[in-house]
Amino acid sequence: MSDKPPTSLGSALLVLGCPQVPVQTSIALYLINRLKKSGFVPVVAGNKAANTLLVIADPERHYIGEIMDLDRAVAMITEQKRDFDRCFVFIHNDAGISYAGTMGAISKAKLFTLVYGEHYEDLVKQIDFPCTIIAAKAIHNPLPLKKAIDEVTPWAV
Repeated sequence: MSDKPPTSLGSALLVLGCPQVPVQTSIALYLINRLKKSGFVPVVAGNKAANTLLVIADPERHYIGEIMDLDRAVAMITEQKRDFDRCFVFIHNDAGISYAGTMGAISKAKLFTLVYGEHYEDLVKQIDFPCTIIAAKAIHNPLPLKKAIDEVTPWAV
């Protein structure tokens, strides 16, 4: 069996915010791996801290590929210089909801919100735009969020 993905199903943007909640980095790497194996080309857009954590966790870039600044990604989509087929926004605070709403408004991508953290249920209630919500109380242990992602199988949609 080959490690190469099947023909490309398109591109997937992962929007990472402040890596305050420990599960963000491991779930991002997990999602990147699953997307690649399913034929998507993942691109990460995050703030400097989130991007740096991924680069240090995968220094030879076995999983991560293209990484860009989050504000640059938003500008490129807004200016219609680039867009994606899927967009996964990591949400553990109000800023994440704002980014998800922005992505839903400016991008043609099918939008997935990954909601996690101590108060994930309150955050889910604030989402009032079209998207697929994937949510779990995951703070230090990524397994509840991994399970929620696997139940939705966003790479197969």
